Amino acid sequence: MTTSAPSARAPQERPPSVWEDLLEIFYAPATVFARRQDTPAFGLALIVFAVLIVGLSFAFRGMMEPVLDAEWKRGMAQALKANPQLTPEMMEKGKGIARTFFFVGIGFYAFVVPILLGLVLWVVGKVLGSKAEVSQMLMVGTYGMFPRVLESILGAAQTLFLPEEVLNSRYALQLGPARFMDPDASNQLLLAVVGRADLFTLWITLLFAIGLAVLGKVPKGYAVIGALIIWVIGGMPAVYGALQAM
Repeated sequence: MTTSAPSARAPQERPPSVWEDLLEIFYAPATVFARRQDTPAFGLALIVFAVLIVGLSFAFRGMMEPVLDAEWKRGMAQALKANPQLTPEMMEKGKGIARTFFFVGIGFYAFVVPILLGLVLWVVGKVLGSKAEVSQMLMVGTYGMFPRVLESILGAAQTLFLPEEVLNSRYALQLGPARFMDPDASNQLLLAVVGRADLFTLWITLLFAIGLAVLGKVPKGYAVIGALIIWVIGGMPAVYGALQAM
């Protein structure tokens, strides 16, 4: 009586590493989304994103001071126009409060915005026939925001070389046409719209389109339309602020 040799088992594929994903999302996003299709975990990536954004904001706070001061003065000028009763003491007190809660706001942005974008992306995708699950789109929303990390580093690096008088707006550090517009003389609504045409915002929009195409199985044209809808929705707060300032 002979016994058959046990059948050889195919080696199991090594599960994807989040750290590999976070590196490859910059140059091979379709590969990342495809291999994460069955394991759309995003919790660790979200924590890493939030820690990096808050940490970089804290580390670069001194370098970004001219931009923040310029934005604050512009905002106070608009507030004073709407409410002439404001005194310098009240405005200075408001500046102190704003500085106190600055990092709280950055942390809220880093933790909440990727989740909100993922949810909106899932809803928009469903309208376009997407087959993606909520968890998959939450993963796309989280991974798709990582170009903002590079944007923070590059923005701070620019402050080392640009003269302080140029750092008169948050748009001054963008890689887009809005950096060449005068923030005080330009139409604020036009500035808000043009400000959405910077390199990093368009990069994120492209990542959302790729996520919809890979995970949602929607045609590329529809995926682009879905990502552009997110691009429009993402610009609504700036557009609303511009309309309030006009």
